Amino acid sequence: MISFKPNWQSILAAIALIVGLITLPLTSTASVLVTALVLLLIAASVAFASSGADRNITAIGLGIMVHLAVLMLIGTVAGAEGTAGWSFFAALAACWLLAWRLVTILSGGGRRNAGGAIVGRVIVPAIFGVWILILWEAITRGAGVPFVLLPPPSAIGVRIVSSIPILAADFRQTVLKAVLFGFFVGSGAGFLVAVLADRFRFLSNGLLPIGNLVSALPIIGVAPIMVIWFGFDWQSKAAVVIVMTFFPMLVNTIEGLKTAGRMERDLMQTYNAGHWQTLVKLRLPAAMPFIFNALKINSTLALIGALVSEFFGTPVVGMGFRISTEVGRMNLDMVWAEIALAALVGSLFYGAIALLERATTFWHPSYRS
Repeated sequence: MISFKPNWQSILAAIALIVGLITLPLTSTASVLVTALVLLLIAASVAFASSGADRNITAIGLGIMVHLAVLMLIGTVAGAEGTAGWSFFAALAACWLLAWRLVTILSGGGRRNAGGAIVGRVIVPAIFGVWILILWEAITRGAGVPFVLLPPPSAIGVRIVSSIPILAADFRQTVLKAVLFGFFVGSGAGFLVAVLADRFRFLSNGLLPIGNLVSALPIIGVAPIMVIWFGFDWQSKAAVVIVMTFFPMLVNTIEGLKTAGRMERDLMQTYNAGHWQTLVKLRLPAAMPFIFNALKINSTLALIGALVSEFFGTPVVGMGFRISTEVGRMNLDMVWAEIALAALVGSLFYGAIALLERATTFWHPSYRS
């Protein structure tokens, strides 16, 4: 026998459903059949979320019904943007609360590792991301938000599909040329100089204050100078990226090289290990978390630096160039398409470094279960 176990998400969702029933219709063009199906699916989801059934069965059933209901709900504003009433937004709120309940179930109700590694690290974040897009789509279309202020995700997706050649050319110019070159050169130079500064104290004393000064320089002041020095092509953007990534790596590596314990260093001295042997076998491995922290910081700084520097002169290609140009033309869907591409590239770049960090520093206490 299935028990009844209400929770605050399902209770609030039920209240929102009642409000939706009282304030019908959903939109000016919503049919009676679609309206009834949406409300019935929400009601069934509330009942399912309040049942004491098995967690897996509840999660599967709730996930199917809630997402089917919200997709049908969004379909009611297709061709009738801006006509959504209180009933529409009450039903949307009910679906959102039930999706919250779904995430709570998948997360194990707050218990550590109850949902499993794949669920906790992949499925739950995916649901969060999908619901950001769902709410964005429903609110912009339902409230009739002007396209020039905020286009819905569906329009941005259509623009991405229709502009793949343009996006590919911008990706090659900004990421494959400026970002990657500047990232590897800036991070590599910062690492090498940090190793030398650790060996020769005067370099550390002289460079760290300069690093703090350069880190405080605004990118909008550096970028025009680099364009004048290195021209309008990708080389000037790579120079900006090098400047932005050099000092984070320098500072983090110098600090990381100080983390090796006194006992371990004394042990290396008893083995008659020289400076470079101690550096390679003890101090660099101990500094790896700091080095990867700098790489992760630089992965975002590199993309930001390249994008912003393209605002100050570039060939007729590049992600930053496209954003600045299309804003002037009020083509906001293309601007958001470039933003989506930049977000995807930045996330994948950061994720790749995080995976490399985990494979390299698996011994670190933060990775012990």
